[in-house]
Amino acid sequence: MIKFGPSGNSELFYAQGFKSSLDAPKWLKNRNLEAYEYSFSRGFTVSEFVAKELGEKCKENNIELSVHAPYYINLANPDDDFIEKSYNYIFTSIKFLKLMGGHRCVFHPGTCGKLSREDSFNLLKKRMKELVNRIEKSGLDMSDILLCPETMGKSAQLGTYEEIAEICTYADYLVPTLDFGHINSLSQGKLKTEKDFEEIIKFLIDKIGKDKVKKIHIHFSKIMYGDKGEIKHLTLEDDIYGPEFEPLAKVLKKYEIEPVIICESRGCQAEDANKLKNIYFS
Repeated sequence: MIKFGPSGNSELFYAQGFKSSLDAPKWLKNRNLEAYEYSFSRGFTVSEFVAKELGEKCKENNIELSVHAPYYINLANPDDDFIEKSYNYIFTSIKFLKLMGGHRCVFHPGTCGKLSREDSFNLLKKRMKELVNRIEKSGLDMSDILLCPETMGKSAQLGTYEEIAEICTYADYLVPTLDFGHINSLSQGKLKTEKDFEEIIKFLIDKIGKDKVKKIHIHFSKIMYGDKGEIKHLTLEDDIYGPEFEPLAKVLKKYEIEPVIICESRGCQAEDANKLKNIYFS
């Protein structure tokens, strides 16, 4: 079943007197939402005890929990010591995801740095294969976990939907996070029609198969962009930058795809998640 929810907590959540993310699952359920993404963007600041408690509250309120791994990850960095840290960030994110009873771990794949895009991507592919190898050697149970590399929105970052599809062929548990605001920013606003979104979905089906595409993770928000791509997240009220959700909703229904859709609107992500859900079911 398709599920909608926010990344983190809206300003409204705090304005209504709530201070802890432990209150978020019930708050989201009361708003008729079904998903919640907890971000470790700046590191692991939550205790294992609180992680378990958050997971229990998500389960009580039928909230599908996902996590976003730290932004420090860069699997295209040529420095071997840095790569070890990136691997550790991913393993630690999975550990916390399991403590929380969640199933999806989102991460940013990397940046080009001083290397050419081709060399950077070749390095990313090598590092991804090594990550899969390490996961297999560790004995980590990935049967209920999806590791979801994300499409990125800046020209200096790796993560076009074609690049993400390629690295998602390396293991069954690798499934794309399609951030359509990022894709739109990188393409300078080319996501406009149903056909534009359908081309992406058809490409993914051809590359990784319909079964995987049915499991995709989605981030959605409107994003301001410039010559180099993403600048900042906006709200659904924006009528300049896009993208619009309606054509994507039609494509998801056409191909019978029922992802988790996480709204990342600036400051009102839960309210806008409700709007996305209303659009989908209208």
